[in-house]
Formats: sequence, structure tokens, C-alpha cells
Amino acid sequence: MQKLLTIAIPTYNRAELLDKQLAWLAQAIKGFEDDCEILVSDNCSTDNTQDVIKKWQIILSSIPFKSNKNPQNLGVVKNIMYCLNSTTTKYVWTIGDDDPIQDRAIAYVISKLKRYEDLSLLFLNFSGRNQITGEPVHPPTIVGNRWFDIDSEDGDGDGDGKAIFEHCFSKSVGAVIFLTATIYRTDLVKRALQNWQDAENNWISLAYLAGYCASNGRVIVTKETYLECVVGVSYWQKEPKSALLMQYKHIPEVILKLEQSGYSKQFCRRMLLQNGKEVNLKVFLGALRRWPMSAIQTVVPFLALVGLCAFDVMISKEFSLAESSEIPAQEIRSYKP
Repeated sequence: MQKLLTIAIPTYNRAELLDKQLAWLAQAIKGFEDDCEILVSDNCSTDNTQDVIKKWQIILSSIPFKSNKNPQNLGVVKNIMYCLNSTTTKYVWTIGDDDPIQDRAIAYVISKLKRYEDLSLLFLNFSGRNQITGEPVHPPTIVGNRWFDIDSEDGDGDGDGKAIFEHCFSKSVGAVIFLTATIYRTDLVKRALQNWQDAENNWISLAYLAGYCASNGRVIVTKETYLECVVGVSYWQKEPKSALLMQYKHIPEVILKLEQSGYSKQFCRRMLLQNGKEVNLKVFLGALRRWPMSAIQTVVPFLALVGLCAFDVMISKEFSLAESSEIPAQEIRSYKP
């Protein structure tokens, strides 16, 4: 019988962290062995990651436990995409090898997946913590240390999935791209990847995947937090050009792909303008000093897109004002001095 959920862990050269995460999983999955299978995708690690995987395959022998080792390091996003494309269960939950997850999370997820057959996306709310200071971290637009401020515990039916995602995306891009917080319906996420085969080269593409799933079924966003995001340890945060590419290239690409997937032009236009306001000029100036040609080639298309968007909004407003100020033809005909 086909399992309900794949719990997948993409990893690279973090054998000790992977060992701890699999220890958590072994404890939390008790009682749900019949519903789950495990997948670990090793991005060609050079440490003892393979030894850790073999150790836990023996300990967790009662659960289907698949492993993959890429012939070379494909990069973090491509390794995540491998996990999503390799899944054969109805749902897939791809978790980070270092993200602290509460034991009760698996029980909660399984209960929701069984209760709502039309569920297409589940967001687990989470808290944030600065890696260095230990202080709470959360979006400035949200009160309290949680990253989603919408409560959609029982879903809102097929018609409102887009509205829920739009709210979450507009409040925090970081929330909808947090890997461990997201459970996708497998057939939808695979279809999304087929529709955008270059998604593996975009660090924000998880937002597109979530948005695509949200537009095709029921969406749940939990009120309570079930895990923690430790800010400042992501692989892409260590890439020198990551901030420039994410702000000026990858986010706009995702917004345009969402529009192609059925999100309204008005929403996407608003998000492009919002992104234009939120970009950090210091990031561009720093990149301009270090990689002048690359920085210019990245930022010029961004400015053109935002400028076109702003012009479109201005024209739309002027057109609406002109329409509202016109005297209806019927009133003109009936007017007698």
C-alpha cells in the first residue's frame, strides 16, 4: 500500500547534524511508521554522512528508508528538487538537516493529511532565533515571534488558497521559502516543476512551488508554532552574490511565474512594486564595488521591470479616474437645459 508522506532530508557535509535530525525523527515517527517513508539525499558529502545514513537505515528498518548520493555537489536547490521529484507518496515534507522540530509535529501533519483529502499545501508556523545572539527573529510586519500571522487551521476550501498564499507572501517572503515549514502535495509540486524547469536555478523558487500548490486546493496555516528557524546558517546566505541575486533577480522571477500560474496581474504588480521598495541599496553598492559588470547586468533589468510596473499602475489609475469622471451617455441624452 502506498505511503501517505515522504519525509525527505537534503544534506551536505553535516553528518553530525544529520545524525541528530534522524535521532529526532526516529522518536517522533513512532506510531506513524505505516504512513511514512524516509529519503535522505546526500549532495556528494566528503565527511561521514554515508556512515550516518547506513546506521539509521538499520535502526529504522521498519520504515522504508531510501538514500541517494549525487555524483557531485549539485547545489542546495537542485538537491531539494531531487527530493521533490523522487517522491512517490501523496505528500512530501522536505526538512532541513539542522532545523529544530517539535516531536508533536509529525502527529499533527499526519492527522491533517488524513482529514483533508483535498489538501494541497500545509504551512507549519515557526519561530525564529538569531544564530549568534540567540534573540528572537521575526518579520517586522508580524506581531510576536512567529512567521505566519494567518490562522487557517482547517483550510478554506478550493477558492481561497490563492488569497491565503497572497497574504503570507506579501507579509514575508522568508516565511514561504522556509523549507521545513512546508508540506506539498506531490503531484502538484511536480507539475509546478515541470512548468518551470529552470526553478532549480532560483533560490526563491520554493515560494513559486508553494504558490502553485496553494492555487490548486485547500491550504492550512497553523496558528501554533511547530519548529524553529535559526537565522544566519542557510547555505545561500554564505554565497557572496546571494543577496544581490535574491533581491534583484530571483524574487521578481518568482512573481512573474506566479502570474503565469494564474495569480492576478494586480497582485503581482503590487508585489513587484513592494519588492522594489524593499531592496537594500547597500547590497547593490557592495556588489557594484566587487563585481561591477555582474551587478549592473542584474540590476538594470530589475529597474526596467519595476519602472514598467509603476508606469502600468499610473496608467491604470488615470484610466479609472477618467472612467469615473465621465457622464453616462444616458444622462447626456436625457439632459434638457
